[in-house]
Amino acid sequence: MREIHDTELLQHYMETFEIKPILNDDLLPYLTLFSYDHGELICTQGDPYNHLYLLVKGKLKIFNTSPEGRTLILSFKTPLDVVGDIEYVQGTDFINTVEAVSEVHMIAIHHRWLKKFASDHTPLLKFLLNVITQKFYVKSSSLSFNLLYPVEVRFASYLLSVCFDEGDALYSGKLSTSHLIDAANLIGTSYRHLNRVIQHLSKEGLVERHKGFIEVKNREGLSELANHRNIYEK
Repeated sequence: MREIHDTELLQHYMETFEIKPILNDDLLPYLTLFSYDHGELICTQGDPYNHLYLLVKGKLKIFNTSPEGRTLILSFKTPLDVVGDIEYVQGTDFINTVEAVSEVHMIAIHHRWLKKFASDHTPLLKFLLNVITQKFYVKSSSLSFNLLYPVEVRFASYLLSVCFDEGDALYSGKLSTSHLIDAANLIGTSYRHLNRVIQHLSKEGLVERHKGFIEVKNREGLSELANHRNIYEK
């Protein structure tokens, strides 16, 4: 993580996503722009809550870890989205782990300034209500997806989320094989079964396994397998 000291870039994001009308004017001097690299954690489940984050560039992976250490993917997020909204409203620690899938830019607001200047600011509260209800809808859909759909469909949807970022042309459809165990946990299957699924998708010409990575060969075919809808993204 690094802080970006670029007032023009911050203003660009504020205008592009129409953020200023959401915030109280008193909050504007306390906005901080952060950058995260691919694979870097924004927050970890159980960490103390201290910032509300607005995602303005890149893609995030949201997942939850059980006491036994198993992880379950909940969703992927693209701009404009929020991290820390539920924690802000409830006053709790972070309930999920959030990881950068690509290079990510986040506008951060420390909770002390939110409490001081925006605890009763109606536009922000309406915005957070919309975000939170959307998250509950996506979470319900993704949990049903993990229970009701075969692993092939879940993995296709996962690949579409983790290997492609419409805002970053550098993400060209590759998944490191070092991430397959995590991928199996995140979509709710075993590593052994996931390897069988990859073999099947390879025979169908949808992916190709190389030394060190899985390459998507037919993005449209994966999209068809996932019924042209990615349940892990809103």
